[in-house]
Amino acid sequence: MSALDAFPITKKWPARHPDRLQLYSLPTPNGVKVSIALEETGLPYEPHLVRFDTNDQFSPEFLSLNPNNKIPAVIDPNGPDGKPLALWESGAILIYLASKTGKLLPTDTAARYETLQWLMFQMGGIGPMFGQLGFFHKFAGKDFEDKRPRDRYVNESKRLLAVLNQHLKGRRWIMGKDYTVADIAVFPWVRNLVGFYGAGDIVGFSDFPEVQRVLDAFVARPAVARGLNIPARD
Repeated sequence: MSALDAFPITKKWPARHPDRLQLYSLPTPNGVKVSIALEETGLPYEPHLVRFDTNDQFSPEFLSLNPNNKIPAVIDPNGPDGKPLALWESGAILIYLASKTGKLLPTDTAARYETLQWLMFQMGGIGPMFGQLGFFHKFAGKDFEDKRPRDRYVNESKRLLAVLNQHLKGRRWIMGKDYTVADIAVFPWVRNLVGFYGAGDIVGFSDFPEVQRVLDAFVARPAVARGLNIPARD
């Protein structure tokens, strides 16, 4: 009997490798944070595609793992004390993976909390603001006659990019020379803003050369290139 058998989600997404960490996700900015971290750490895992076009995220099986119906979510059959651990929220998963493997998060206490500070900067600022801008710029919001909501998110996205741009001056990565979960959290969202959302011009992305420099270095990493396409879409 597998340790995963107690989780109803495995009925909809059976585990071919029940000894590996199970990833339930979609290659969105939040989703690829975890696949990139898994690729960077080398931790064995099995990805499962959660399809939004068929509302997989609202299925009883998925909700049994994440009642907030958001990706990504994971089950680690080899969690703390050897017991299975189910987790959702991408930031929490990144911290867990870094702690489990001893990678991507400084061991020095001050540097560790500074890294988590920038991770929270993404979770509380960049993700929500860039996501709202994407709605108003690319999706249904573009048809709203009142442009004040869109402009609010444009201005806030510019402000956040300016904060990041200033911080990156003289630094290779967000934490300096060390590549961390902060980079893995932030740069998929930056890539999505100027790529999928097509909002580079409206936020004046050319005004943030340090952000562009580090984004280029980020996407050039082999683990990032792999993780950006996991789970593979059908």
